[in-house]
Amino acid sequence: MKLHRITAIVFRHLYLYRRSLPRIMEIFYWPFLDLVIWGFITLYLARYQTQVPGFVTFFLGALILWDVLFRSQQGITISFLEELWSRNLMNLFASPLKPSEFLAATMVMSIFKVVCVSLVMGLCAWLFYDYSILIIGLWLLPFVLNLVVTGWVIGVFTTSLIMRFGQEAEVLAWSMVFLFQPISCVFYPMDVLPVWLKPIAWANPAAHVFEGMRGVLSQSGQPVEHLGWAIGLNLLFLAAMIAWFHRTFAYCRNQGLLVRVGE
Repeated sequence: MKLHRITAIVFRHLYLYRRSLPRIMEIFYWPFLDLVIWGFITLYLARYQTQVPGFVTFFLGALILWDVLFRSQQGITISFLEELWSRNLMNLFASPLKPSEFLAATMVMSIFKVVCVSLVMGLCAWLFYDYSILIIGLWLLPFVLNLVVTGWVIGVFTTSLIMRFGQEAEVLAWSMVFLFQPISCVFYPMDVLPVWLKPIAWANPAAHVFEGMRGVLSQSGQPVEHLGWAIGLNLLFLAAMIAWFHRTFAYCRNQGLLVRVGE
């Protein structure tokens, strides 16, 4: 892997944000809108705090962390789609650029988006609702890192599907991550799931992160076990998805699908 190639791809995508209002809105406006809408819903439901202690804290914290996962996944898939929309895919892979270098660049872009979105949502939550995500403490960093990696896993998988099936699969770039939301236990504990669904949810790294977050906020224990499971599952799934991406790329190149998907 060559650093200058990765850097070139990163700067190529950063330059797109200079004069593109839709791309700027993707980072700032939509997260702000999500926070405002769900924040007011949270304030409305706050009257039930006596029945559900700490509900507001759980809800806003979960919302901010969920957006970390969502933007991490978007950083991978949207960067790939940018190349499709600009018909630049064949130009990239006709160069010495390796698939691993392309993936590394999209992961850097996802980190850029996550940082921007997290700052916006964290600041707005503090200004509008007097809520600080920092109440999670030092556990916040491993939680965020694990959600970023989970977003990468979903993003790489989605990108592979778009590469294989073409533009008709582009909708997956926005919808795929929400398929995992019910088993991620973002806004509710694992206990509410049906018995048959719990084993599937336990195999989801994001579910361990959100369970750990609720444990920290409720002071019911340290989330070491949940973080251990999240890290292990993330490493396993990320390695599998990267291997799957390389296999899909090789298949598409041999079958000439890269030409058609980039048209």
